[in-house]
Amino acid sequence: MAETTARTLVCSVLFLDIFEYSKRSLDDQQRIKQMFNEILARGLEAVPPRDFIVLDTGDGAAIAFLGDPEDALFVGIAVRNYIASLPAELLAVRMGINLGPVKLVWDINAQMNIVGDGINAAQRVMSFAQPGQLLASRPFYEVVSRLPGDYANLFSILGTRTDKHVREHEVYSLAESARLERSGAGERRRVSRPEAAPPPGGQERRVREPAKVFDAGAKLIVSAANRDAVEEALARLAGIGAQILSDVTQVGNKWMASCTHPQVPPEACKVEEAGLKRIVTGPTREAVDEKVRELAKYGTKLVSDIEFHDGAWTAVCDIAGR
Repeated sequence: MAETTARTLVCSVLFLDIFEYSKRSLDDQQRIKQMFNEILARGLEAVPPRDFIVLDTGDGAAIAFLGDPEDALFVGIAVRNYIASLPAELLAVRMGINLGPVKLVWDINAQMNIVGDGINAAQRVMSFAQPGQLLASRPFYEVVSRLPGDYANLFSILGTRTDKHVREHEVYSLAESARLERSGAGERRRVSRPEAAPPPGGQERRVREPAKVFDAGAKLIVSAANRDAVEEALARLAGIGAQILSDVTQVGNKWMASCTHPQVPPEACKVEEAGLKRIVTGPTREAVDEKVRELAKYGTKLVSDIEFHDGAWTAVCDIAGR
């Protein structure tokens, strides 16, 4: 039986909900939840593990931050920005942040867990958000907006919302352009997205960033801010056996297309050693994954997600016993 006589703290709580998760097939749910967990883990990397507790809600998560209230803001914005770089059909999440009382309890599995109104209110604030939106309650805003760092300018008041229990919540929206970065030991600084000034002659400078390739189960989705980058990535993938499934199409401010997975043997991957690390690169995620599993037989351990960088899939591994 869970122990209920534990401390009650006032914590910042970030509540995340995967939009329309229950409408997906079981296979899609597993894939989406794995993607969500990886993004959440990446967003929490800069927060000491002792300073937060994660509650898995099935279709999302609730995170109680036991230390600095800025941590909830930092993680919420980081996770939102990670997800914003993905095609909307892959993953859409609603988020809410609240500051309120949370009780720390030991659950039936002897793990520390969290309960209390602080979580309930964070969930209610989240429920008012649209997919991709991050909202905050007034209690959280009142605290964070008074901290050094000019955080108040990140928020816009949306007004009062009433939840299904007829409880009113004054909610604030976090600016879509908000960027928070850590510098030094735990220091933070706000980085706003600057408005690009046009170069001489009145023509806008065209920034070329490489396309991103996302594994969507039966196919790959290629996404970029400009059409040329998508076409270049498709050409590279077609050159190694992929079949283009859809034409390049503009969706919002992104250009997108899809193709099949190219069939590439693991022998096509390149393995380099850097100190106690092995860096595996290859033309497809499947080839890199198979190569990593092949290396695992000899004690090599994957320590990062397999990601697409500069036209190639990359994995970082530890060399065991060295």
